Amino acid sequence: MEPIFWTPYFRPKIWGGRKLNTIFHYNIPQGKVGEAWIISGYKDDASTVSAGPLKGKTLRAVYHEHPEMFGNPKEKEFPLLVKFLDANDNLSVQVHPDDAYARKVEHDSGKTESWYVMQADPGSYLIYGHTAKTRKELADMIHKGEWDKLLRKVPVRAGDFFYVPAGTIHALTKGILVIETQQSSDVTYRLYDYDRVDKKTGKKRELHTQKSIDVTTVPHVDPKLNIKNNTDQDAKIKTLVEPPISPHFYLWQIDLDGTWKTGLKKHPYLLVSVISGSGKFEGDGQDYELKIGSNFIIPNELKDFTFTGKMRIVMSAPGDKD
Repeated sequence: MEPIFWTPYFRPKIWGGRKLNTIFHYNIPQGKVGEAWIISGYKDDASTVSAGPLKGKTLRAVYHEHPEMFGNPKEKEFPLLVKFLDANDNLSVQVHPDDAYARKVEHDSGKTESWYVMQADPGSYLIYGHTAKTRKELADMIHKGEWDKLLRKVPVRAGDFFYVPAGTIHALTKGILVIETQQSSDVTYRLYDYDRVDKKTGKKRELHTQKSIDVTTVPHVDPKLNIKNNTDQDAKIKTLVEPPISPHFYLWQIDLDGTWKTGLKKHPYLLVSVISGSGKFEGDGQDYELKIGSNFIIPNELKDFTFTGKMRIVMSAPGDKD
């Protein structure tokens, strides 16, 4: 059994740039491209197998046709989504619903996500949370347009990690590049968009003011992360988030300088993205070259494997299900 490598699905965005080409050497469309959905099984926005017997198939199709590769999961759809985001301008200020609200109103999953910051220009900041103490105060400040008073600005630099539970008001701003790990959902409520006008339509982008007020957690509370560091052979492993803090996914940063022999252990499969450096992955007697921008899934049948080289990896696994 071999790892499954993926070709990303690209999304042009009003706030996007060209880093997905200049850094990862992806063959992206012309213009402003903000997102590479590097491991995605979401509806029609799915990444595709880049090599091997399943080449050209979408992750959604592989998940449905070969459930054994994923440990015969109970979830009907692939539960996670991994992206690179290139913020060449400010993203809209937004908030995502939880599962209960999203299923009732949007017939989709909720969206809890996380950001690992790969690059950030000097002086960069995120919008993360708000200052309102009650929902009425939140609504009043929104309707009055008191954005400077309402929105929390948090300084950010490369290597920072942010966990963004559903209900958190948030936004990337200009000059930030992240790898985002999230629930497989595209339900986004846009709260504020700097009064920008879309050049294609000549109109301001749609806002979702009331839904944003409905789903925002009030008051905002920063999640208490329990980040752990340990060393295994030549790998330094940082556990960024895991259940029960994050019920939907495990997430690790792995810095490798040498060799790391490991395996699936308790997880049914793993999602792997190389965000710097290069090396090799060895499984079932075969070697596979890895470089920045390589993205693959280690399937359930591949129990033991080895990483070698000098690279930084972001790895995730689905959360624990009863």
